[in-house]
Amino acid sequence: MIRVAVAGALGKMGHVARAALASAQGALEYAGGYARVAVPYERITDDLGELLSRADVLLDLSTRPGSVDISMQAAAQGVRPVIGATGWADDERAALAATLAERGIGGMLVPNFSIGAALLMRLAEEAAKYLPSAEIVEMHHAGKKDAPSGTSLLTAERIARVAGKMPAIHSVRLPGLVAHQEVLFGGSGELLTLRHDSFSRESFVPGMFAAIKAVMHVRGLVVGLDAVLRE
Repeated sequence: MIRVAVAGALGKMGHVARAALASAQGALEYAGGYARVAVPYERITDDLGELLSRADVLLDLSTRPGSVDISMQAAAQGVRPVIGATGWADDERAALAATLAERGIGGMLVPNFSIGAALLMRLAEEAAKYLPSAEIVEMHHAGKKDAPSGTSLLTAERIARVAGKMPAIHSVRLPGLVAHQEVLFGGSGELLTLRHDSFSRESFVPGMFAAIKAVMHVRGLVVGLDAVLRE
């Protein structure tokens, strides 16, 4: 049984994760949530250290910069972090990787928990071998704080890995959107469009659960859901 604590427990994704874990059957058990304000009747505490003492994995759905301190504390206590927050700087990633290595455990930084979005990144990297001219349009709800999104930045990095140049990213923030991304590849007389849409936050649950299970078997810091897709 994997005991899972949820940070950012009162946020929109936190609500989805807690409900999914509470009804999960099999290998996952909800160990409780963490928020700035405790809600005892919902098993949410404001004492992170106490919560981590009874967890195997921390599902960190808080926002940066708070997520950095939260996940670093988890790693320091030997609890494997699965981080949904975006916007981490390179030095913050390096510090977390060093702590994970010191404790001999794994952690995952996952900009997007959607299996479909992970597959889009993989397909985009493959397409860039043949159509190196690309641009990305990422569209999210009006409340999303970061732009470009972590998903689009990771997609761009994977395209640049084979195309030799970073594609331009165009960000859209509008009410009614959830999480959407298009990658356009232009060639002589043709256009290839890869698109992924998440219409509800429940679409992130299968990938979230897969990451929680996968983090128990990885070492060091893994970025993205590729470790899950390889299983």
